[in-house]
Amino acid sequence: MFYTYILKSLKDGSLYIGYISDLRKRLTEHNTGLSKYTRNKTPWELIFYEAFKNRIDAKDREEYLKSGWGFRSIKKILKRSL
Repeated sequence: MFYTYILKSLKDGSLYIGYISDLRKRLTEHNTGLSKYTRNKTPWELIFYEAFKNRIDAKDREEYLKSGWGFRSIKKILKRSL
């Protein structure tokens, strides 16, 4: 399985969107500073994820969520988590 996920920084409330095959391992990497893109905003909280059978679908969803329309839909779907 592949996962598209959204993290929220508990430090400043910013969001990070990504995709990966091992979600638990990746969350640990984000929170221990092993990811150069997120190390300055630790700790991170997982607020949303979706599972896909193949990598291409997960990557396409990640790209959509990072787009303008996708980001607007995130704000609507997760309004209580943000």
